[in-house]
Amino acid sequence: MSGRDASERTVKSLQDFLAFSDMAARIVSGGKAAYDSDEITRLAAEAVLHRLGESVARLPAEFVASHPAVSWRGVKATRNLVVAHNYDAVDHTILWNLLANRLPREAALVRQILVDLESAEG
Repeated sequence: MSGRDASERTVKSLQDFLAFSDMAARIVSGGKAAYDSDEITRLAAEAVLHRLGESVARLPAEFVASHPAVSWRGVKATRNLVVAHNYDAVDHTILWNLLANRLPREAALVRQILVDLESAEG
């Protein structure tokens, strides 16, 4: 894979991360009570977390290491522990806290990374 292809893949993964973060924001916008009372909403949250983890997994290790402010490992680990490897006993309190509290901060950092990358290219 050429450097340009790798860079384009990284940008695409970051854009995916933000798209899934936006989906998470829509899920939590209804509030915790609505989340707790709606199985479909909780399943959607699981799917979003799964996709967030996958977008992080596609990022090159050197890119992740060069942007330590973002909790890449935490997002990926939460995906692995809460959804992928524990799908029959998902802790929806942990999932809610990630989507409602941690993810907006992570998404803001990723947005800035994308701005910086675009500035460096342009």
